[in-house]
Parts: sequence; structure tokens; C-alpha cells
Amino acid sequence: MANLAALGVGHIAAFGVIGADPFGREMLRILGEWGADIRGMLVQNNGWDTPVYIKPVEGDVEQSRIDFGNANVLDPVIGARLVAMVAAALPELDVLVVNQQLLHGIHTDAVRGELAGIIRGARIPVVCDSRSWSDSFDGAMRKLNGREALRLCKATGEAGDSIPLADAERAAAALYDRWKRPLFLTRGERGILVRDERGVQSVPGLQILGRIDTVGAGDSALAGIAAALAAGRDPLTAATLGNFAACVTVQKLFVTGTASPEEILAIGREPDYVFNPELADDPRGARFLPNAEIEVVSAPSRQVKFLHAIFDNDGTISTLREGWEGIMGPVMVRAILGKEWKSADRNLFDQVSERVHAYIDRTTGVQTLVQMQGLVEMVREFGIVAADEMMDAAGYKGFYNAELLALVAGRIAKLERGELGVEDLTVKGALPLLRALNAAGVALHLASGSDEPDVIAEARALGYFALFKGRICGAVGDVKIEAKKIVLERILAEVRRAGEGAFITFGDGPLEIRETGRRGGFSVGVASDELRRFGWNMRKRTRLIRAGADLVVPDFSQWQALLGVLGMQA
Repeated sequence: MANLAALGVGHIAAFGVIGADPFGREMLRILGEWGADIRGMLVQNNGWDTPVYIKPVEGDVEQSRIDFGNANVLDPVIGARLVAMVAAALPELDVLVVNQQLLHGIHTDAVRGELAGIIRGARIPVVCDSRSWSDSFDGAMRKLNGREALRLCKATGEAGDSIPLADAERAAAALYDRWKRPLFLTRGERGILVRDERGVQSVPGLQILGRIDTVGAGDSALAGIAAALAAGRDPLTAATLGNFAACVTVQKLFVTGTASPEEILAIGREPDYVFNPELADDPRGARFLPNAEIEVVSAPSRQVKFLHAIFDNDGTISTLREGWEGIMGPVMVRAILGKEWKSADRNLFDQVSERVHAYIDRTTGVQTLVQMQGLVEMVREFGIVAADEMMDAAGYKGFYNAELLALVAGRIAKLERGELGVEDLTVKGALPLLRALNAAGVALHLASGSDEPDVIAEARALGYFALFKGRICGAVGDVKIEAKKIVLERILAEVRRAGEGAFITFGDGPLEIRETGRRGGFSVGVASDELRRFGWNMRKRTRLIRAGADLVVPDFSQWQALLGVLGMQA
């Protein structure tokens, strides 16, 4: 009900049973504030406590919930009145939602039987979310999670919501054959699977950089699905709205969140989908070119001619900044702990360190200034540093950059003294690939989340500045100006003007891969081990496939074979 109200549904009516207690009165008051029709909310004076729960939080860790109302016994007279009120209201409704979470709640055998008769005769969509009795509601569409689907099919598999895609599809097909009605199978961060008369369709999960709290996500998804069905939309569209709503609410920590239309539109304009999660998480499903370390997720069309190639810099070509995480991590930990950096107890130090490392892992490839904005939020959240002692994002970035650039300067100095060669500071095969693409007439573009003057200086030092012919774009100190997006938009405009050709992106970060796919380009994820400068970094591989990479390589040592699969001459 909270989610439907937040979505702006014009008329919502509640049907249920409360006790003659303060919790029941408070529930009615809240429903009234939302403008809900509460005539279907009945009071049972004896043997019934309004079902509520609390969830204690210690530090930032949620503890087991404490429930009230688990011993309720529904009065058969109240149950019959409840079903009769639903039947009477049905002609005025656009959708009916049946939600069963409590084992000892309103859904007794008698109520379920009478409700099933109403559902079978309903002329409106009915969507049911039942933890215990999904089989009881003939004629309803079902919303269920992976664990519930496996249990209903008496199948074995993973215990969580995110069961493997093949298992989810088999369960959805079996349940659709049983129920003959569309169903929505939620898969946690892997999105929602829809099964209807058109077959199986998938709504991908969404990439979220910050922390999440999944409490209430299922309710948000259900409300989004129901609202779309009430508006006459098809099940796939309904699942998409439910997916967006859940994505909004999981980002609201320690509350049972809701999603407003404005919040959903903000996510839905440019959704950061998660692609191929099973393949990303399990490399056993990888397909490679014969005799090559070139993983093919989706092969390019032979008819496509690439006229533009975009390269990320750090980790894709240059390894000058290898080890930046080892600098950013301690900088962030010290910023959060402040004066307690040396004196903090081990548990707090480890807690902060884990948060920082997880955040860096999620935000690899975005602008440094954006990462520092996240640092500001973490400093504020932990509350160890006084507000008047906190830096802004630019201040923290300056502190980090000073240490990073000292590392880079030391490596460039060794290069200039001849103690290191270019091959020691670049991903294997990167420069031969750049030269081959340039010789083939492909326009090369360099895009980086690092500051533009630093990118230019590093490209000069490593000898590939001239190959890009001035087409180098880096960060300019404004988070609203994303270098990689600017380059992609610029190239897309050129392609449209020319009326032919396509563009390809090479990168080791999710951002450039995701933005390329969003604009119809082809992408090569570079899962580089920056320390060795060749070989696989499997954590990068996972991130790149989830971002939508079409091909994945560990390095460019097989650049001739790579050009071959791309339809270019070596």
C-alpha cells in the first residue's frame, strides 16, 4: 500500500484484518494519510493482534526480526465478511493484489477457497504474491522468487533468489504450464523473469554502486507490476516498472523504502543494466576463439565496418597508475577515521577498510571526483570526523592525486633514465594494436576518467600521443562532464553525419563498456592484470561482462587474431 501510494496510484483500497490495539489504529491513520479506502479493513476484537515486526540494528548490521501476531486465529465470520467486501469492490477496481506473507494470517483454507472463486470470475488482472499457497489462487498471475519457484516445482538448486538462469527458466515454464497464467519470477540483483504466452522474457537487473538494503524490495516490485497491469500494460512492461521500483528502494538503507515516479524516471532514463550475470560469475561457460584467449560473449556482425576506436587509458593501454587502489584505499580509510586513524580498535578499522575496498571495487572506471563524492558520504555516515573538519570531494581528490602522481612521476623518471622501457609500463600488445588500427585508417580516440593534462603527459611519455591526433579527452574537474560520455557522443555524431561505419570501444572499466552498449557500439573488455601487464584479472572479467562487453581479452598479445574477429586486416 505504501508503494502504490508513493507511485501516485489514483485510488487504492485496503482489505485486511487488524486488532483492537494501538498498532491497528496507527495503521488506519497511515492509510488514511495516503487517501486509501479503508472500508475493507475489519477489526477482530479477540484472538488477533495487528501483525507488525521490528528489526533491531546494531551498528550498521540488521539483527533478526521480532514479530507480533504470529499466533493469530481468524474468526470465520470476519473471514467471510472480508471476502464479501472484496467481491463487492471488484467492479470498481483495475487490478486486485493478493498478498500473503504470514502463515497465521487472513489466508485460512476457507478464505483461500472463496477468494479463488472470485479470482476465477474476475474481469480484471489479479496478481498474487503468496509465500505459502501460490497453487491456491487459480486464475491469478503470480509473483514469486527463485526459492519459492524451486519449492513449488519440487526441484533442487540454489537456496537464494538468484538461482541460475537455466533453473529459473525451467521452473517458470513448469509453473506456467501448471497455472496457464503469466508469472513474474524475481531473481534479486539479476532482475525479473517473465513467462507468458510469448515465452520467457527477461528484465535485466540494475547495477548499483552504493550500499543496498533489500528489505521491502519485493513489495516495491509487486506494486510496480500491479500499477502497470492496472494501466493496461503487458507483463513485460509491468516487470520493467517493478524492477525499477525495487532498484530505487534497495538504495534506501534501514527503512522499508518506497519509490516515487520521479525516482523511477531518474533510473529509467539511462538504466545501468547487468548483462549475462551467470556467465560473468561462472567462467566455466566461457566460449573462446580457437587457440586464442579471446572470449566471445557476442560476436560482431561481418557487415560492420569500424571507423572509430575508443580506448580507455589506465589499465587498457597504460599501467603507469598500476596500484592506484593501494593508494586510494588508505587515503579513504584515513579520511573516514580522521584523528582516530592510529588509535581506532581493530574491529572499526576492519569495518571501514571493508567498506572502502568494496566501494572502490564497484566504482572502478568512474571519475576520481565521483569516487571522492562517495568518500564524502562515507565520512559523513561514519561520523568520526567532525563536520567542520571534513573536506569536500575536490579536497580529498587533491590529497589522493598528490600521492598517485608521485608514484607516476617516479615511474616516468625511470623511463626517462632508461631503467624501464615502454613495454614495462603498457599492457602487452597495446601499442602494436594502436599502430595497426591507425594504419588501417581507424580514427583513434583516448578517453579517461583521470585529469586531461595528466593523460596527455602520460601518452607523450609512453609514445602513443601522436596516434590519437589530438583526440584525447580526460576529466576537467566537473562531475557533470564525463569524458567517456563526451567522446562517445562526439563519435556518434560523426558516424551519423558520415552515414556509415560503426565504433568500437576498448576498456578495462565498466563505465566505457556500458556507455558503448547504450549507444549501439561494440565493446572489447580488457581484463588486464596491470601488475604483470599480461594475463587475466578475473575480477575485471566479471565486471566487464556484467557491464555488457561483447568480447573479453586479458591483454593484446593476440592482437592480430583480435583484428581478424573484428573484420580488420592485421
